[in-house]
Amino acid sequence: MMKVASLTMFLVLTALAGCRHAPDEQRVRDAIGATAEAAEAAKAGDTVEALTEDFDGNGGQLDRRSLANLVRIHAVRGQKVHVLMGPVDVERRGERMIATFTVTLTAGAGVLPDNAGAYSVETGWRKEGGEWRCFTASWKRAL
Repeated sequence: MMKVASLTMFLVLTALAGCRHAPDEQRVRDAIGATAEAAEAAKAGDTVEALTEDFDGNGGQLDRRSLANLVRIHAVRGQKVHVLMGPVDVERRGERMIATFTVTLTAGAGVLPDNAGAYSVETGWRKEGGEWRCFTASWKRAL
């Protein structure tokens, strides 16, 4: 259960940044949305595209490579990840951004009580090479 939650959580957290002309806050929102789409499509590379190389998930529980591997494992097993996003709030803090949101995740062939969950998520973003990248994320069950 923890791996399913970790996998789907981080799938939601990152992806390609949006249009270069969009405000920074919108680019972070777009990256989070693209990550959710990549997770549902079982595209491991796209899922971790916006993560930094030193990404830290939930205090060391998940790194960039581990997340990509979890996406691959779900795809090989034929398990579908479903992501329902709540509104994403983005706040600038100096040179960084903090994005918070709630996400409901399910995995597998159907919606089963033991693999469904709602989570409160907080992500940290910094600019690298002109793109916003997620360098940290933490999550906990919302319900």
